[in-house]
Amino acid sequence: MTEEELLQQPEEAYMNASQLAYFHTLLLNERQGLQERISEQFESLKNHEINSDPADIGSTEEARHWQLRVLEREKKLLDKIDEALERLARGEYGWCAETGEPIGLKRLLLRPTASLSVEAKERQEMKERHTQKVR
Repeated sequence: MTEEELLQQPEEAYMNASQLAYFHTLLLNERQGLQERISEQFESLKNHEINSDPADIGSTEEARHWQLRVLEREKKLLDKIDEALERLARGEYGWCAETGEPIGLKRLLLRPTASLSVEAKERQEMKERHTQKVR
């Protein structure tokens, strides 16, 4: 099934077997690509050159720090993909964890790891902003 075919399905087909299979494949492909990028970056970190010039050392350390931050973000995304695959296995994928309503195909296509509807996510972010202002 293509993305276009997915979006053309009627509302009643929401999270039917073919849609679940589509998102399962999408998540697995994203997971595999992410694992490959993580492995490549990890190898790059392990095989860095040691320089004696202080300016080069600083630049190298800055680059290593940036790579570590990217790896940390990608690891978090990998965890979110695994959580989405678990929700899929439990039959909860595509449904808002807060309200139980459909998250929506367009949102899931943009963010396959989404566990909240747009409205629930906006409420969560508003709460977080309010909590940060209070501190």
